[in-house]
Amino acid sequence: MSPIIRIVLAALFLLALLVGVPLLINATGRTDLYYTLTSVALLSIISAGVWITFYIGRINIGQGAYALIGGYVSAILVTTYGVSFWLTLPLAGLFCASVSVLIGLPILRLRGVYFAMVSLTLTEVARLLALALPITNGARGIVSIPLPGSISLFGIALVPDFATLANPRLAFYIVAILLMALCFVGLRRLAHSRIGQLCQSLQQNEELASSIGVNITYLRVVAYAISSFLGGVGGAMFASISQSIYPSSFTVADSVNFMLNCFLGGLAYVLGPMLGTFVLYFGWDVLFQTGEFQLLIFSTVLIVLILVLPNGLMSLTLPGKRSA
Repeated sequence: MSPIIRIVLAALFLLALLVGVPLLINATGRTDLYYTLTSVALLSIISAGVWITFYIGRINIGQGAYALIGGYVSAILVTTYGVSFWLTLPLAGLFCASVSVLIGLPILRLRGVYFAMVSLTLTEVARLLALALPITNGARGIVSIPLPGSISLFGIALVPDFATLANPRLAFYIVAILLMALCFVGLRRLAHSRIGQLCQSLQQNEELASSIGVNITYLRVVAYAISSFLGGVGGAMFASISQSIYPSSFTVADSVNFMLNCFLGGLAYVLGPMLGTFVLYFGWDVLFQTGEFQLLIFSTVLIVLILVLPNGLMSLTLPGKRSA
């Protein structure tokens, strides 16, 4: 498929999400779907961060920690210091990236099993810190977080004050979709860049990559920082949408689900986390009707899909396209 056709299809898909979906929701009156679809978009962004660590051959089971940290950073800056929410988005991501660098510098020099073990504990550590630190209000969390304010340039309102909107959920949905599109465009560009090719070489043979002068530790830390940045941004958006953040907002189970989203969609594909998040989120809701058998059926289906489609659901339509 030519690049022009890809761009046209991507533009049509984005137009359908931004215009077509709201029209359908308004026609059916199911405005609650805005929150659901916004959540899926944000979860796919956080999962995309996990995909990056898989891209360098590392298993990341701690993304929930950075989503939790990002949510708290944004909430504290908005409620305590009066910082604009829009400014807290990159600040939350940068704070999470800084934390990941401090953790990654000593750990990412070691074999992958050690990183997997450390990342497995990160979400619980973040939750315990949120319970213990006075600035996070412990188990009470941070509530009544103000809705995002307006953004003006030269007196022209580029983004309205969400508190003045009749339906702020629609506004959150549009922002989440735009962030998701920006995230996956950036990841695709990264995968096709020189750094992306070097990261891919780490998957295949780290010793060979090191022998030709590739700075393995540097690439791992950079990839992990980008991963954590996306987790922080997604967590900050979640805190703003729900107007609250608690130590239990993101748990170890969420970290596992972020990883499963990548497996289910396809580790070899940039769009894998997006598809995996959509299927996992709505698949779980569909199986809710099975009652006590929900978890059993869900787990069995996941195992079968991973065994039958080891390259994920994306491999059904895009065989051999690693960076699709």
